[in-house]
Amino acid sequence: MKRRDFLASTLVGGSLLSMPAFLHAAKAAGALADVPDNPFMTWFGVDEAIIRKVMKELAANGADDAELYFEHSRTNALQMEDRIISSAVSSIEQGVGLRVVIGDQTGFAFTEDLSLNAMLNAARTAAAIARGGGASVPQHFNPQKQGDLYNIKVPWSDVGIDQKLPLITRLEAMAQQADPAIQKVRVNWGDNEQRVMIATLDGRIVTDYRPMTRLWCSLTASKNGEVQSNSSNLAARAGLGFYTDERLKSLVDQAVERTMVLFDARRPPAGEMPVVLAAGASGILLHEAIGHGMEADFNRKGTSIYSDMLTKKVAEPFVTVVDQGTLPHERGAINYDDEGNPSQHNVLVQNGILKSYLQDNISARHYKIKPTGSGRRESYKHNPMPRMTCTFMEDGPHSKGEMIASMKKGIIAETYTNGQVQIGAGDFTFYIKNGWLVENGKVTAPIKDCNIIGNGPEVLKRITMVAADGKLDTGGWTCGKNGQSVPVSQGMPSVLVSRMTVGGEHVS
Repeated sequence: MKRRDFLASTLVGGSLLSMPAFLHAAKAAGALADVPDNPFMTWFGVDEAIIRKVMKELAANGADDAELYFEHSRTNALQMEDRIISSAVSSIEQGVGLRVVIGDQTGFAFTEDLSLNAMLNAARTAAAIARGGGASVPQHFNPQKQGDLYNIKVPWSDVGIDQKLPLITRLEAMAQQADPAIQKVRVNWGDNEQRVMIATLDGRIVTDYRPMTRLWCSLTASKNGEVQSNSSNLAARAGLGFYTDERLKSLVDQAVERTMVLFDARRPPAGEMPVVLAAGASGILLHEAIGHGMEADFNRKGTSIYSDMLTKKVAEPFVTVVDQGTLPHERGAINYDDEGNPSQHNVLVQNGILKSYLQDNISARHYKIKPTGSGRRESYKHNPMPRMTCTFMEDGPHSKGEMIASMKKGIIAETYTNGQVQIGAGDFTFYIKNGWLVENGKVTAPIKDCNIIGNGPEVLKRITMVAADGKLDTGGWTCGKNGQSVPVSQGMPSVLVSRMTVGGEHVS
């Protein structure tokens, strides 16, 4: 399996535009934001008759599965640097993806043109790729109840730049004033909204309005000729009201603490030692080194180390791992997946036993079970595949204090900035941005410039303690897989891994 860049916190921005250009774009976007009371069929300019015609063409050569995935996406991004707006971007995308599945054959096409002729041509293209014996098309569609995991009072398309700028400016000022050593502050803002409508071969119409926002604060500080930098961010499926004074202060405090502690940090000794993976951000290891191996496509193809491990012990009895897309307002939450299936609470590892995989429609049909609401895609231009949503480990019976007290020499890993994972085998390297050295049962010094190396399934087996301090990381994580990126959440309680390889300073 080819190594790939690990899950990374995605920076908002992109190509830079001038402020006047952004204001012009924002004005144009506002004109499109007059959403009708029924914001989906009317929004995309289709009705059941049109959908039925396109579906008939899509399934003309047969179909085990088929769907039309309509999407309208609006994205805005701002960057403030040195008290000025250094970039501003606004973009709009709209289109429909058409997929048909016959056995192991998948036909897919998309079009940005939502006219009937364009959609029929795309449907014929997709149908030509896969051939079977014909399929019946629903005579009537059944609209599904809209979900309520991330209802917001005001859609992002109705929030103007005049409401965003004061918030960004205030955050930047708070960070500048937090410590005399801070020399540079950069604030990145992003908001996005998706309107999605999915028509399925079994006659369902699924609709969803998906808001998203992210605020990122990066600091550079200087002391005695030494320069350090770090950052913190917040992300959620929420509206402007998400950014309370408390959350903004917490964001700044965290960024400042993570930056300033680096002046006192040193490299830990290298070697194999126990490691405490701290609550929250350490969920990145759970996601990357373990969670991907439990996605059903890797197991169906036999490329995951977990391919023949269902019902077998993979961890101690106090370890339970869950993927739950139904957590309100979380970045990884979804009312329905991108195949139109309801999001679920999926237990992957229960009391140390591998319980299930994450299933999309294709994998579920292979395993002869129901899908788990895990079929996700980056946009209408992409096929769905099994993906995580909000992945975390449940609380255990121990405490972080117990873990530290048990360590003669080891480290606590708190935040991470880079890494690589080999998905099939689960081999990984993660770079630790913030952490602590533990000596003789006590925390003695902050650490930096080191990495941890290991194997996800082996680390899962070596977890000897799990604390009752679980939390989801608040940051804006984006997961990459097979060239597609989707928003996710992850977290965990503090856990003690009996031994891992730490790449630090070699001491004689």
